[in-house]
Amino acid sequence: MSTATARYSGQLRTEATHTASGNCIVTDAPVDNHGRGEAFSPTDLVSAALGSCMMTIMGIVAERSQINLAGTTFNVTKHMVADPRRIGQIDVHFQLPAALSPKERTILENAARTCPVALSLNPEIRQEVQFNYSL
Repeated sequence: MSTATARYSGQLRTEATHTASGNCIVTDAPVDNHGRGEAFSPTDLVSAALGSCMMTIMGIVAERSQINLAGTTFNVTKHMVADPRRIGQIDVHFQLPAALSPKERTILENAARTCPVALSLNPEIRQEVQFNYSL
């Protein structure tokens, strides 16, 4: 079974459907690349996938270790480069609970940095990851 199906709906927009759940994602080309920028671009999704994967793996480790990650958030920033046009860097900034012990912090940070998306991205894409403990 396929993971997803997609169709091109014109004007640089695609609609992808997750096969197992039926959930849909719309993408648009970004404004700086002839698009409308009204939805995630494909490279935005790659960046969001990195942060989401890191958070998911931290969540798995946290549940297994009974670490409370309630309220944890992240934001991502994508940096494009030219010639060829591609993602050059992805910044991921996490806000985590201040009450986490140094040992818990180390466990979670190692989990994030070894998520499947992080390990799958081309090594030429720089991954700048920051963990801020201020919640």
